Amino acid sequence: MTSLPVVTLLVLTFVAPAPAFVSIGGGTSTHVSITGTALLQKVSETCRAVVEAAGHEFKPTGTSPEELVQACLGPTATGEVSGAKFHAALQEIYMQNGLVDRDFADSAPHHFNSEAFLKGRGLIMEGLASIKANIRSENYRAARESLGMILHVLQDFYSHSNWVELENTEPYEALLRQDLPIDNVADVDTATCKDCTGGACSNPLLPEILKEKKLTSGYMGIFSSNKPSGKCSHGGAGDLTSNVIPRGGLSKDERRADNKAFHDTAVKLATAASLDLLEDIRLAAGNNKFLRMMGIARASVVCFVIDTTGSMKDDIDEARSVVYEIIDSKRGTQDEPSEYILVPFNDPAFGPLIRTPNPDVMKAEISKLTATGGGDTPEMCLSGLQLALTGAPASSHIYVFTDATAKDIALKDTIVALIRTTKSTVSFFMTTATRRRRSTVYAATFNDYKDLALASGGQAIQVSKRELPQATDVILDTSTSALVTVLQRARNPGKPETFSFLLDGSLSKVTIYITGTSISFTLTDPAGVTQTSAEANGKLGTVKSTGNLMRINLKADKASGKWKLQINSNQPYTLKVTGQSTISFIYDFVEKFDGPHPGYAVISGRPLAGQPASIMLTVMGKNGPSSLEIGKVGLVGMSASESITYGETTDMGNGAVLVTLKAIPSGEFVIVLQGTDKVSNSEYERQSTTQMSVSKVNIQATVTGTMEPGKAFTIPFSVMTQGPTGEYIINAQNDKDYPMTKPNKLSLTSGKYTNSSLTITPDKNTVPGTDVTVTIDAKSTSGAESNYVVLRFTVINKITDFSPPKCDMFDINAEDCPKDLSQCGPFRWGLSANVSDGNGTGIERMYLATGNGTLTHSSVNRPFIQASYNASCCAPIFELVSVDKIGNVGKCYHSLLAGGPPMLSLTLPLWLCLLVSLFIVRA
Repeated sequence: MTSLPVVTLLVLTFVAPAPAFVSIGGGTSTHVSITGTALLQKVSETCRAVVEAAGHEFKPTGTSPEELVQACLGPTATGEVSGAKFHAALQEIYMQNGLVDRDFADSAPHHFNSEAFLKGRGLIMEGLASIKANIRSENYRAARESLGMILHVLQDFYSHSNWVELENTEPYEALLRQDLPIDNVADVDTATCKDCTGGACSNPLLPEILKEKKLTSGYMGIFSSNKPSGKCSHGGAGDLTSNVIPRGGLSKDERRADNKAFHDTAVKLATAASLDLLEDIRLAAGNNKFLRMMGIARASVVCFVIDTTGSMKDDIDEARSVVYEIIDSKRGTQDEPSEYILVPFNDPAFGPLIRTPNPDVMKAEISKLTATGGGDTPEMCLSGLQLALTGAPASSHIYVFTDATAKDIALKDTIVALIRTTKSTVSFFMTTATRRRRSTVYAATFNDYKDLALASGGQAIQVSKRELPQATDVILDTSTSALVTVLQRARNPGKPETFSFLLDGSLSKVTIYITGTSISFTLTDPAGVTQTSAEANGKLGTVKSTGNLMRINLKADKASGKWKLQINSNQPYTLKVTGQSTISFIYDFVEKFDGPHPGYAVISGRPLAGQPASIMLTVMGKNGPSSLEIGKVGLVGMSASESITYGETTDMGNGAVLVTLKAIPSGEFVIVLQGTDKVSNSEYERQSTTQMSVSKVNIQATVTGTMEPGKAFTIPFSVMTQGPTGEYIINAQNDKDYPMTKPNKLSLTSGKYTNSSLTITPDKNTVPGTDVTVTIDAKSTSGAESNYVVLRFTVINKITDFSPPKCDMFDINAEDCPKDLSQCGPFRWGLSANVSDGNGTGIERMYLATGNGTLTHSSVNRPFIQASYNASCCAPIFELVSVDKIGNVGKCYHSLLAGGPPMLSLTLPLWLCLLVSLFIVRA
């Protein structure tokens, strides 16, 4: 059983460094630590419920992400577990939380400043509806981004309002319930604060405000010192109003000598409110979908993009065979994919994207594919790939089967942008077919696919249809958990060269891939043992050659240490070394932003040339970040020399480092991480997979809200170049093919931003929760300089139903239950309930959140639903959850135990409630 101290340690493992995020108080009380505390508690609680419901014991062996994920995914699944998806999900939420202070610094509703309570709650409710719709549509990344934002808004209420000073000890329920009024708000003409000489006092509120319990918040002025007469300021150095009488401020952002108690209470209530919001999402989504949103899933996602034109029958048969083999051979292991995705394409049609976590559904869907149409080339390959990149989770492995070039080659730049943004790996299986070629403006070739594969770190495998079954072993290699890259290079033109790479003891199933023609090699292990490409079964491993692919599988007892691979070829080739290991890292290129609450924001696009680049990097190991030491982090050119440009690292705590690079390699590059595994006291090396490069062009744009079906939505953006003044071509794409209007060109002045906008109109029949990915790129007329920005928006109908379903319990029959429940064995109890959604959207589903009894109910399609519950007296708690079609959650709760429901949360396990209560009393 996990105790409260273990939960606390789990939180500390994930908490990102304070300098990267806005502080709710000084020291460790930051937005990110509050968010992390709530997320980890709710994830741990949900994992326990899922594992125990399956008949297993939830018993993490330690406090690292990998150990929590291992315990959560179930003790029966064998194999290595990667915590990368969990880490990445948390970082997405943390980053979006922090971006509120960059993108909406002067927006009162986003911070509950200036008494903007109704608008602030409106932001929370809009975001909450968006999250639930996203989860329903399985758009988990969009859900996480909205979650980070509304958690920031919600938490700011307790730091920026006087809720704490009014001696409230529970979160404000009305912030999560639009059907409840926000009462007793001080009107604009009511003075609220007294003057604080020197700018600070323990409680600046006027006595009458405290006596009448009027709700207020501080006014914040970043660009102006104006505020209504007598009103409180936010306070702090960045608030220009704080020097206007009444001076001082209500902010509890920092823990000072004069506000320790208020600050600590604000942190406590912000954490409790965050838990309430997460619980509402969990109840609406269900345990499994909530965990998938949080990245608690097996690391592997298998995504196939398949050409279904007439000549592809053999290729489709092989893809089907590979899917069947993946499903049958990996079922019940950690290598079993958590999700299967299928995107067919033809000409002119492509899609739809089919997504399922059920392997049997995937078998059925891929069995439906038939080869029809076509007859000429090219085909709509990149449109299908665009659907896959925007629909699949980040860092997915995508496999494209085709025998034709791309008709939609104009999407190539968009595909590169999506690859870099999602960090997904794309591999192409290209066969040859005799088909008539249609004339096009730009004649695409298989080299375009090779460019895309190289950009993503994937393979571009060109084989005959007869050879295809031998080439698809690559899919079995890479559709696995805990896959890492040790080395990746490309040479064009090729030349004889020797590459060295380090294999550590944690690596297993090490595979070397070389794509190209007319290649020979000599492989040497640390002891000097060699094997040549001519030896199919040598002392170091097995070599298989198919088409343009050479695949070397090292033996399981391979030696740790420095290996060398000498390649002899004058033709272009690529090299990649992979393996399975829990030692890995996640990263983002970031930029620092200033303002009242400075921090770091992820760059959506290529880093700007001519200035230092910054990388936020987190390392992961089987026993957590404390078991690993980060040595050096640098960049190495993909096609240049083997020299590495190292950066300066700043330890941000808990396995995270900020890497600052003053010099950037020319051309495409990848990240190199070197360090020491403290457990085995051995060195390790890892590389990123996705290629990156810098640009003299920069595009800025922000997601400012949700779209509505059938209504035009404007997206402002700004473009700047550090290159020559002149015209730049503007291109924009969206993955749903919604109509857009945009400027074709912009005239840019070097060093200055030019403002513009585009308009997109979602189809009026768009399903609520649909995630729309918009890519904007700007390119110089010469094509020498370009950059992009990728934005994700949610389409959702205007919400009018904010009322949760109602539940009335009656006919509670517990007379037979003994007062001493230890004698409960032969006795039973029961109750009846009526559930209704009133004038709302109607009940979608009902389920038991707590209780071991039998629940029966009439159809949820009826206006009034009758429910009946019967249980042993040994199961004394009953909690029924009803969810309407919008995602509003209603609950019925009854307990035979004295004292009624737990005070902290109705669904917290009793042991955790008691532990938390004990912790609070002792504190």
